[in-house]
Amino acid sequence: QVQLVESGGGLVQPGGSLRLSCTTSRSIFNFVSMGWYRQAPGKQRELVAKITSGDSTDYAGSVKGRCTISRDNARNTVYLQMNSLKPEDTAVYYCKGSTYMWGDFWGQGTQVTVSS
Repeated sequence: QVQLVESGGGLVQPGGSLRLSCTTSRSIFNFVSMGWYRQAPGKQRELVAKITSGDSTDYAGSVKGRCTISRDNARNTVYLQMNSLKPEDTAVYYCKGSTYMWGDFWGQGTQVTVSS
């Protein structure tokens, strides 16, 4: 079984920064892509950013220029650096890993709250 464990969420003031981490229980090389999604109350889960095994990245328009996704292969960890946070960024953030062999896996989520 594959587990993804997120960390780094919390309460931050508007304009602040947070770095989310997602660590996999298996080698990160098993994943063809890894991504961060978020779900706000009453809304559908949406893609925030993703990174492929070839280090190609993709971002939602609402976070482009404010967020950076990266990976540390040695630590089996994917990061989401979020800057200039806005109240509308408030959501539960989920990590997703996609594999050819075993399908998709999700983490348990980490809460991000942007409020003064």
